[in-house]
Amino acid sequence: MTSKTKYKIITMTTVLFMGMMTLFAWIKPADTFSQSERRRLEQFPEISLETFLSGKFMSDFESYAKDQFPLREGFRRLKALFATEVLNQGDNNGIYIVDGYAGKLDYPLNETGLLRAAERFRYIYDRYMAETDVNVYFSMIPDKNYFLAEENGYPSMDYEELFQKMLENTDYMEYIDITDLLSIEDYYKTDIHWRQEEIVDVAKRLIGRMGRSMSLEYKVDTLDQPFYGVYYGQSALPLKAEAIHYLTNEMMDDCLVYDWQNDQSSSVYDMEKAHGRDPYEIYLSGALSLITIENPAAASDAELILFRDSFGSSIAPLFIEGYSKITLVDIRYMHPDLLGKYMEFKDQDVLFLYSTSVLNHGETIK
Repeated sequence: MTSKTKYKIITMTTVLFMGMMTLFAWIKPADTFSQSERRRLEQFPEISLETFLSGKFMSDFESYAKDQFPLREGFRRLKALFATEVLNQGDNNGIYIVDGYAGKLDYPLNETGLLRAAERFRYIYDRYMAETDVNVYFSMIPDKNYFLAEENGYPSMDYEELFQKMLENTDYMEYIDITDLLSIEDYYKTDIHWRQEEIVDVAKRLIGRMGRSMSLEYKVDTLDQPFYGVYYGQSALPLKAEAIHYLTNEMMDDCLVYDWQNDQSSSVYDMEKAHGRDPYEIYLSGALSLITIENPAAASDAELILFRDSFGSSIAPLFIEGYSKITLVDIRYMHPDLLGKYMEFKDQDVLFLYSTSVLNHGETIK
């Protein structure tokens, strides 16, 4: 058999295989969600004369075919391994690995996003707090790139400038610096978030600077299933599973938690989420716009209002000892104009606690 004949056979076989896979993508039931990527998958596009003539159908179908392609996860893994192991690319889908820790490229500094975040914080302060006796604090959580990117040759935003610009625009709040307490080991290897069992010292500094204290001991419990964080699926690389640990004590067990977004009682740790799309959501049920935690065993009637992103879900339980009531607000999902319907600002402690990744993309804040 000549080389030319072999080439034709290989080409025809490849075309036939891809054609069969594409045909199968047309007729198989469409998957709705990618567990590994934590996102919804494209569905079969609307068929109409208008969409055909405009070219929208073919454009949408291309996206649909990519998302619904048979054996998609396997092909994603092969592509990722070829890119990183054969082509020696530093990242795949923007995810890079250093000493087993996965980070997501996020650069350059987005000044527009920072100013948007600062403007919304100022709006909330001016509207609800300026003429009250509340004590207002601000703290920033460095994302994993702060520890991984620049020193390992990856593009990185200017964190010094980020901190400076945010402090310049939030000078009406008392800043609590926690960066010196954190290292890469305090974060999950496959996920964006910090590990609750590693941030007790961070919680103590924050609550201490707000005039409260933490003295209780915690029991460390472990979820009975492996945890694969968001970067595991996004990278498509064979990263090792991790364990999720969570801290408990009797005071936490007796707290009353209410989810105002869904109008239902909840709990400090939502074990139904342990087997869901994102096990990190066991911490106060994940991304909810408004939650209250009432502590009947509190030594005082002090209250905390915590403006937060997803990092706040895992540290808020560690604040329970110091407060009779904690209100968690996520203004990525709740417009600030609605706050007055649910709370009155009087003499509470108010903490704005945000990761640098959210601040750098302040357009996500309402």
